[in-house]
Amino acid sequence: MSANNTSGTILIGEGTLLPAGLAVESEVFLHGWRVIKKPDRSTLTRNIEGANWTFFYLAGEIGATVLGRDRPGTLRRAVKCVLAKQKGQKFNSLEITKVVSKRFLGIPFMSVTGHSRHIQQGVGLVSAKDFVLRMLAAEAPESALGSGGERHHGEVATKQYVALTSSS
Repeated sequence: MSANNTSGTILIGEGTLLPAGLAVESEVFLHGWRVIKKPDRSTLTRNIEGANWTFFYLAGEIGATVLGRDRPGTLRRAVKCVLAKQKGQKFNSLEITKVVSKRFLGIPFMSVTGHSRHIQQGVGLVSAKDFVLRMLAAEAPESALGSGGERHHGEVATKQYVALTSSS
């Protein structure tokens, strides 16, 4: 992947599950990450959604700026910084939305901006199981206060969510 015309480039974590029959041509970009060569972003999105999977686009830009000329090594370092900022979020893809190479007082630098993406089979970004576990964890301090109202509220919210996911 070159720094020229990188807008819309998709990086995908190695080992990411993809829909059966989805043909993706990729190459190693960084350790644990591959850059999608074919199909392009819009075709990839259509193919994933056509298989009744979801390709989430998460709001909130992630950016990084590194010193260096407009070279592949500089781009890799900048993308590595962006991926490091995304690391704790556990998303399996990244879309590069902007790459800018400039100079300031004669010093070259490159800025890379991206958005977290996530490919999964379900339509909910958080699974019902994870949601129930989070609700139970959030409920524990409230029940320690001794008021039963908050606990009942947590149980009702959990039951509503489980009911919504089981009916779809």
